[in-house]
Amino acid sequence: MITGGIVMGNSKYILVVNPGSTSTKLAVFEEERCLISSSLSIEGRSFEGQDDFEKQLEYRLNTVKDFIKNNNYTYSSFKCVVARGGLLRPLEGGVYEVNETMVSDLRSCKYGFHASNFGAVIANEIAGICNIPAYIVDPVVVDEMHPLARLSGIPHIQRKSAFHALNQKFVARKAAKQIGKRYEDANLIVCHMGGGISVGAHFKGRVIDVNNGLEEGPFSPERSGSLPVLQLVDMCFSNQYSKNEIKSLLVGRGGVVSYLGTTDCKKVEEMALQGDMKAQLILEAMAYQISKEIGSCSAVLKGEIDLIVLTGGLARSKHLVEWISERVMFIAPVVVYEGENEAEALVEGVMRVLRGEEESRQY
Repeated sequence: MITGGIVMGNSKYILVVNPGSTSTKLAVFEEERCLISSSLSIEGRSFEGQDDFEKQLEYRLNTVKDFIKNNNYTYSSFKCVVARGGLLRPLEGGVYEVNETMVSDLRSCKYGFHASNFGAVIANEIAGICNIPAYIVDPVVVDEMHPLARLSGIPHIQRKSAFHALNQKFVARKAAKQIGKRYEDANLIVCHMGGGISVGAHFKGRVIDVNNGLEEGPFSPERSGSLPVLQLVDMCFSNQYSKNEIKSLLVGRGGVVSYLGTTDCKKVEEMALQGDMKAQLILEAMAYQISKEIGSCSAVLKGEIDLIVLTGGLARSKHLVEWISERVMFIAPVVVYEGENEAEALVEGVMRVLRGEEESRQY
């Protein structure tokens, strides 16, 4: 659905490309001001994941071209394109120029298939037509973990960094500015709460420890989080579940949905307010586990924490925020930035480069 509009300009706009599993979100910004945004659905299309990468790429690319044309822009309207980063090799946080090596890794799904892989590939195609640069910002593969944080307890299993880096770093910068500090001078604990939950220890501009949002940490609306390991092993060898069924229980059908049959935490909150004690128990238990993860990060930062930041879609839940805050506010003050802020985060990163505040990186 279109939420705004502007007539074409003269090479002064930023095109934002954010592919998701069921849609491609597009926006046009003039510096930090959003002029138009749209979410173009791909539901109903018969794509088969990685096997249909090129077919799906063509479809998504054409929707971007139609978006530009249908909203009275021309290719000369844009000074750069920025896209959500996909599954690449582990990288430090920052703004990366899209190049052929990056595009090749994403098209081949060398490091895995995800809808976000289309972002930089589409941006590269549009940038080629327009003869402008293309960038990604803080992709999900950002890895700044301290060596101590990588050890799991078994040598051939290493903890990996996989978290909501884009939004975490975006709100971390905002929070640091709020207290009059540069992100690079602040110590923060940032908790992104959405379909998955990740809690990161930000030490002077680097995320030195963070739970893997797919397989560790608090349970979320659709993910189990960390589990008692021996009981999980017993499940795996019970002959009651296939490997894919186990994985589905962990990611997709775990967490809140496994207890209550829904991933909609707004609905769960309404159920709790209407006296459903089980709904309240599950919601409060999720807040309890998030609080424990925040406590763990406080130990990582040796108790020297400027702020605790709650963000993501679930940060809109008044009860969840209250339950977490009352358990962790003794550690540091709590601030809340609702939503995922992906388009704004992408543009802010690019603007730092365009203003000369930060150098872009090479992949």
